Amino acid sequence: MIKLRLKRYGKKRETSYRIVAMNSNSRRDGRPLEELGFYNPRTDETRLDVPAITKRLEQGAQPTDTVRNILKKANVLESSRIGVNTQANVSVSHAESTEAITNTEPIQATANTEINETSDSESTATATINESEEQPPVSES
Repeated sequence: MIKLRLKRYGKKRETSYRIVAMNSNSRRDGRPLEELGFYNPRTDETRLDVPAITKRLEQGAQPTDTVRNILKKANVLESSRIGVNTQANVSVSHAESTEAITNTEPIQATANTEINETSDSESTATATINESEEQPPVSES
């Protein structure tokens, strides 16, 4: 899978990033397929090759979260709406998670029972500790 991600370069403590298209299995600073822009977080400077980014997104490249935020800030994703999770996808995943929660209700009731039993044994243990503290101190010889 092709990813649009940041490639780090620069001096220590003065890092800058290149926005690149890379294979997702490549290392962070490996050889990119294409350089698409530049981002400096210290000065908040950004330069983007918008036609090349749009082309990569249309080909199915997925931006990382940070690159997605940079592209949204520059209004690149708003124009193409490619590579962004749509509200329909989010609502489907929300419905699936709701079904999963509904199916786990009997399991949660069992867990509460176990917790109550554990709390009873803890109170017993606390009572045992309190009883041992009531013993008179041993005198030193």
